Amino acid sequence: MAKFSTPLEIYTLLPKTNCRQCHLPACLAFAAAVLKGEKRLADCPYLPPEVVAAGDGGVGERASMDRNMVEVAARLRERVAGIDLAARAEVVGGRLKDVGLAVQCLGKDFCIGPDGVVTSQCHINPWVTVPLLHYVLESAGLAPTGEWLAMRDLAGGHTWSPLFGRRCEEPLQRLADRRPGLFADLVGIFSGRRTVRQFDADISIMLHPLPKVPFLICYWQPEDDLESRLRVYFDRTADRNLDVELLHTLGVGMVSMFEKIGHQHG
Repeated sequence: MAKFSTPLEIYTLLPKTNCRQCHLPACLAFAAAVLKGEKRLADCPYLPPEVVAAGDGGVGERASMDRNMVEVAARLRERVAGIDLAARAEVVGGRLKDVGLAVQCLGKDFCIGPDGVVTSQCHINPWVTVPLLHYVLESAGLAPTGEWLAMRDLAGGHTWSPLFGRRCEEPLQRLADRRPGLFADLVGIFSGRRTVRQFDADISIMLHPLPKVPFLICYWQPEDDLESRLRVYFDRTADRNLDVELLHTLGVGMVSMFEKIGHQHG
């Protein structure tokens, strides 16, 4: 943070509401954390994008990552063009449609053509496309067991768990805090399903970003002096149907879709 020399310089940019949605007790504490590199301006949900871009380069960083994901997707399309889509259909829980393979992602058909190109009636996000193509190429096709694990408990998940919390669980928690109807939207728009309460959560929602890779989203509402919490859990088979790094990527892409729809609907 070379641009700032004191927390007060950062504090002047903040809403000064002490809303605690950054998971710190006050805006001044957040400013100090940004100066130390422990938080980014993008972690404040009320700062305009242009302020975030000027202050910590978050927009530029995300644009660079997006470009990288587009390049990865292009290489994966070349690999998909060389496989038998019909043979993979049953393994991945998809179906043949026209000359391609249709795989449901959050209740929507994503169609992979013989050239590896992905099409859909909804917005195609490279952060979803890359895990989808890997899933078609490499999934073991194991049926979910119904036993839920945190990311840290999956093979290789300990490494990715902190980043998954910052880029997927925390933004999703902020969405849930700001939009009480979010979970009803997830059920209605993305073919989610309310489940019996898991892990003593107030709300438990199951989503299927991919047919054999369900996500369980558990949300604990704020109560008395306790802040809200949100965690995403995976079926025990998840890391054999999709590499844990790609589970992280899929979670980021899923939240990006939710945020886009939330922004469009105010």
